[in-house]
Amino acid sequence: MQYRELGRTGIRVSEIGFGGWGIGGWGPVDDAAALDALHLAYDLGVTFYDTALGYGEGHSEELIGLAFRHRRDKVVIASKLPPMTEVWPVKPHEPIATTFPAAWIIAKTEESLRQLGTDYLDVQQLHAWTDPYTYLDEWRDAFLRLKQAGKIRAFGVSANDWDPYGAVNLARSGRVDSVQVIYNIFEQRPAERLFPAAIEGETGIIVRVPFEEGLLTGKLTPEYVFPEGDWRAEWMTPERRAVAAPRVEALKQFLGPDRLTLPALALKFILAHPAVSTVIPGMRRPEHVRANVAVSDGVPLDKETVEALEAHAFVHGWLYPWLA
Repeated sequence: MQYRELGRTGIRVSEIGFGGWGIGGWGPVDDAAALDALHLAYDLGVTFYDTALGYGEGHSEELIGLAFRHRRDKVVIASKLPPMTEVWPVKPHEPIATTFPAAWIIAKTEESLRQLGTDYLDVQQLHAWTDPYTYLDEWRDAFLRLKQAGKIRAFGVSANDWDPYGAVNLARSGRVDSVQVIYNIFEQRPAERLFPAAIEGETGIIVRVPFEEGLLTGKLTPEYVFPEGDWRAEWMTPERRAVAAPRVEALKQFLGPDRLTLPALALKFILAHPAVSTVIPGMRRPEHVRANVAVSDGVPLDKETVEALEAHAFVHGWLYPWLA
């Protein structure tokens, strides 16, 4: 496993982190397999674990807390608190008094600490963001109070889905320690403005959705049948998967028996950008852990491959229809 700095925090994180959404319960849930995956990830060098209060109404936090209760100081745990409205995304016109007032930030952080069974979070994040909040003091003062009290070590935000520009000014300002954002072979827009701003502001970048909700695993063909309870089934229709299929097929030119798998290519593309601190694929089962961790082998993609992959960007807003 390779390790990187989370911005200017001095916190060292594994470049392959553990995304805790899946183990919270957005599809079929298997707590035993989730705990096995968490323990195996730790054994294989994963030190960064990202979760949220809203993942399974705290269930993801509970599992992570259980897995690391007796080795808390060996891992970096990040969580996220929802807007008070519990409506995503946060819109520019919404006053912060209705979304992230200071009392809410502090109360929800305390709730996460109880769910995790820990005295502190390494990173606490707002689970939504909008640019007009950048220079407001209320949310930041709440984080600074939590930091002074020893409840958090660092703080950041999670950019709204399919909003690669909304956190640019914040990343450049240095008013947070990290920004979490969707970035992958298909969704490359963060590299245009957000990543240069993060480098300028020495702000850590946490990448989520590396496989574009499964499209970049190569498994979601038009014929694929989602398991019962999988939230993607309603909107990632066979027709939409048929539109994506030739774009996924085009990526196979970079693969081969003695080369990378498609998921490994997806992860290595993300890690090739110098702004990225860590990428957090979901890992609900041990086999996911083994495959993802193997990517962190100290062998980066060559410049020519990275540049070739830049031509495969695929902006498709139907992936998040609720943003329309």
